[in-house]
Amino acid sequence: MSQQINIALVGLGFGAEFIPIYQKHPHAHMYAICQRTESKLNAIGDQYGIAVRYSSFDELLKDPKVDAVHINSPIPNHAEQTLKALRAGKHVACTVPMATSVADCLEIVRAVKETGKQYMMMETVVYAREFLFVKELYEKGELGKIQFLKASHQQDMEGWPDYWPGLPPMHYATHCVGPVAGLLRLEAEYVSCFGSGTIREDLASIHQSPFAVESAHIKFKDSDLSAQVYRSLFDTARQYRESFEVYGSEKSFEWPLIEGEQPVIHSAKKPENEIPERVPTPDYAHYLPEEIREFTGHGVYDSDETHLSFVQGGGHGGSHPHLAHEFISALLEGREPFPNAIQSANWTSVGILAHESALKGGEIVQIPDFNEVYKGRVIHL
Repeated sequence: MSQQINIALVGLGFGAEFIPIYQKHPHAHMYAICQRTESKLNAIGDQYGIAVRYSSFDELLKDPKVDAVHINSPIPNHAEQTLKALRAGKHVACTVPMATSVADCLEIVRAVKETGKQYMMMETVVYAREFLFVKELYEKGELGKIQFLKASHQQDMEGWPDYWPGLPPMHYATHCVGPVAGLLRLEAEYVSCFGSGTIREDLASIHQSPFAVESAHIKFKDSDLSAQVYRSLFDTARQYRESFEVYGSEKSFEWPLIEGEQPVIHSAKKPENEIPERVPTPDYAHYLPEEIREFTGHGVYDSDETHLSFVQGGGHGGSHPHLAHEFISALLEGREPFPNAIQSANWTSVGILAHESALKGGEIVQIPDFNEVYKGRVIHL
């Protein structure tokens, strides 16, 4: 493979955010774009000077010049498009979640093994500046022994398009599962989840999912650690919050309660009133090639344009250039990206099976061993 990866971007709503990042990345060529609506396809193509345009995903995959596709289509299309792309010989980056069923997660892991192509789920939180800050503290030994992890993702999805209304909260859980599993590269072994409250009937009837809030405990394999994650999407009053917290023997990190405030570090063995301290979260643009460092602080939707994921998501913690750089770097270096297919399947399945647990009153549900699937073992659900 050459020193420039030809990228095709699929889905130009939220996905348009990545176009200028790939255009300025020293080892990426923003080669093609794909969008079903031709007027939007041409508007974006003209805006960013991209000549190769497809309104058909299947036609895009026939183009031999495409090295990799970055999928930003609606959630119901993720698994189908990922599988088609892998089997067409393309590497795949895909926005979250990997799929909407455990069976599709299994199939994607198998396809990665069979094709030898790379897959990366573009989970924003594990490249957000807050996560990178905590990761740095942990790797320096400042947190001591990690004792517990916790995360939440609360969001008001009123007014979001078609497939969002009534979605079970845990079916979109990777933003809170990702950081608690990703910090120590842990594998979720089983989950127990409870539903709480109810949403209005017109929403609940869409997916036969009544719960306003779902809260889950995750047990990690070959570890003494567990984590708690909770989600809400409708009929629950809360400012957008996409948080994670880490409790260590020496220091602990807690997310602020209100967006825009600084997080808190708690330090052990200090006088009680000196234990908590608000700290600024540094930016980690220095991890990136100089050409794309600017994108940790601004993006397409920070100007006159708006997109709900940015209004509510706060720009995703400056993660987008880190995600693009990790994907490109992994392909150039011939290695698996983080998160790879196995990790992505594990994180996605936690949420799917947590909802299944909630419907069964909190029953423990085992997560499939995707490492075994990758090795070729047949797993029956």
